[in-house]
Amino acid sequence: MKITLSPTRGDRPLTLTRSGDILTINGEVFDFSALPEGATLPRTAVSCDWLAGDVTRIDGVLHLGLTLPHGANAPKITRFPEALTITADGPITLPPYDAETVA
Repeated sequence: MKITLSPTRGDRPLTLTRSGDILTINGEVFDFSALPEGATLPRTAVSCDWLAGDVTRIDGVLHLGLTLPHGANAPKITRFPEALTITADGPITLPPYDAETVA
């Protein structure tokens, strides 16, 4: 699975978990297993506010874009994230939502 992140200021962090072609986004399950090779699922066909573009399958790999919310003091790695290549099932590590504050 290849995920491109589109950062935007938001009040709620994003959580992702992968299980094969199933992506759980903030607790909501999206099953892309029916998408055949070379096909594109338009963003408008998926009821998901986090989806930032179409979903495609290229060479057996799902490609999709997601909005990455971040806090007001998000670090550069969050504001300018690299695409993620996900090969294992489980929780997906995302860039930090906001800069850590020292007490």
